[in-house]
Amino acid sequence: MSDYYEILGVERNATKEEIKSAFRKMARKWHPDVNKSPEAETKFKELGKAYETLIDDEKRATYDRFGEDGLRNAGFNTQGPFAGGFGDLDEVFNSFFGGFGFGGSRRQDPNAPQRGDDLRLDIELEFEEAVFGLTKEIKIDHLETCQSCKGTGAKEGSRPVTCKTCGGSGRIQQTTKTVLGHFTQIVTCPHCHGKGTVIEEPCQECHGEGRKNVEKKIELKIPAGVDNGSKMRLSHEGDAGLNGGVSGDLYIVIHVKPSMYYKRDGINVFTKLDITPAQAVLGDRVVIKTLDGEREVSIPAGIQHGEAVKIKGAGVPSLSKQGVRGEHVVVIGVKTPVRISNEEKVLYQKLYEIQAGRKAKESVKERIKGVFK
Repeated sequence: MSDYYEILGVERNATKEEIKSAFRKMARKWHPDVNKSPEAETKFKELGKAYETLIDDEKRATYDRFGEDGLRNAGFNTQGPFAGGFGDLDEVFNSFFGGFGFGGSRRQDPNAPQRGDDLRLDIELEFEEAVFGLTKEIKIDHLETCQSCKGTGAKEGSRPVTCKTCGGSGRIQQTTKTVLGHFTQIVTCPHCHGKGTVIEEPCQECHGEGRKNVEKKIELKIPAGVDNGSKMRLSHEGDAGLNGGVSGDLYIVIHVKPSMYYKRDGINVFTKLDITPAQAVLGDRVVIKTLDGEREVSIPAGIQHGEAVKIKGAGVPSLSKQGVRGEHVVVIGVKTPVRISNEEKVLYQKLYEIQAGRKAKESVKERIKGVFK
């Protein structure tokens, strides 16, 4: 036997406001106009029973003590408010919450053109692919209008017929019993779901849906300079609309693999370069790897550890400014040698004596011995 608290997803000590909030949330999930799964109608009816019971103090007290059987034995109706059918979401919320449950939105005509759903596709790029851009073939699965029935859902040569339940109006009159008492309302026809017509001979290609799932190949041109998390929108490449509505859009979300050599910040890239103390003091010209290939750069004399040499126009192309590229920033690290030759030892001792203005002490000489080759 179902547990009404579990159906609504609330604790047994839940307040009325918590019960109302839970019902709103679950009703949006399971209403048959929204959820087309076979179990939706049953789930929605159970929600109605659970809400109707737990929102009423007397019913809730009886249910807590004796369960659903206790409600029946006490003379309460346990069929729930939707035993005889249900309206659309607006009508449900209007009945239970006075129209404040679903934003007071107006009923949508089911025969009016409806825009198709947007779709999302995530793709992964190498670092250099993101920098310079490329053309890439992608595949998507989306809904397209069935060409066999032209989106009607009816078999070729046939057409939808007037619904006998509502006479083509899409609405029926229904009397239901709720915690507020009996009331009569005009609700969406449960047979045709408000369309006023039903398909007696469904199209074999789309099984009466008017749309079918199709795999499509698209040549995607990715511009130079995209970054991790960049998004692209392809208009009308999402799911096809209903009743002649336009197709949704396809959103491409880009994920860029990190580089082991470059670090990117906007349109600038950073690399590290270790140089010797001699290069730092005297300056040098060295060859480094850039996005455009190997390139010689000048290290100015007297450069300090942590300072940078910038190569203008060697960074990432700007997405917003055509023809503009960022900088390649080379961060300098002055690396102290851990082993030196006898010849280098003599030179370092001489340099020490010049800079210190005195001869190297024996303790200094002893420390230097440990780094000879």
